[in-house]
Amino acid sequence: MTAGGASDPAAATEGRPAARGLFVTFEGGDGVGKTTQAALLDEWLTDAGRTVVRTREPGGTEVGLLIRDIVLHHRGEIAPRAEALLYAADRAHHVETLVRPALARGDVVIQDRYIDSSVAYQGAGRVLGREEVRDLSLWATGGLLPDVTVLLDLDPAAARLRLDADDKPFDRLEAEKEHFHARVREEFLTLAAAEPERFLVLDAARPSHELAADVRARIAGLLA
Repeated sequence: MTAGGASDPAAATEGRPAARGLFVTFEGGDGVGKTTQAALLDEWLTDAGRTVVRTREPGGTEVGLLIRDIVLHHRGEIAPRAEALLYAADRAHHVETLVRPALARGDVVIQDRYIDSSVAYQGAGRVLGREEVRDLSLWATGGLLPDVTVLLDLDPAAARLRLDADDKPFDRLEAEKEHFHARVREEFLTLAAAEPERFLVLDAARPSHELAADVRARIAGLLA
């Protein structure tokens, strides 16, 4: 057993033929610690000998970087439906050119944001509708869903304090009002309740090392 009670992922796969990789996504509002937890999981798996592809949406490809600049840093209004379509375009290219090839090689893909973010931010935050936004993303990705989605849940007011402490300019979504982020959080929790077999919901107010141990335990179980 490794730290945090999780079994060794290398030992779990020893002697088995190569199989499809593992797709892990991190979700939650802005400021909940997704980047920190993704980095800790990456380090743990890499140390155990797994090949890891760490990426994000938007921005995981060259095309994605251009789209990221538009949807997060464009000065001026972007129509909500146009915003949803831009995210879907990034996702279609990202999955086709990076995620699916990595999974086919047997790699572990660790991704910051995916379909659930669009459902929460555009579907609920922008009030475009859950099913419409989800169906758009499922079409864009050919129906690809993660093996596990880690939802880091935190009160938006506490998350805003973390963002304020970073002393960096807010992007377009971070700068939205409190009621927007409240809708986003509620939608994330609704999505998790609907798919408990896929989601691992963690209280992001807990210490990062405790959260990392819970994530490792879940991933080790999947690798086993």
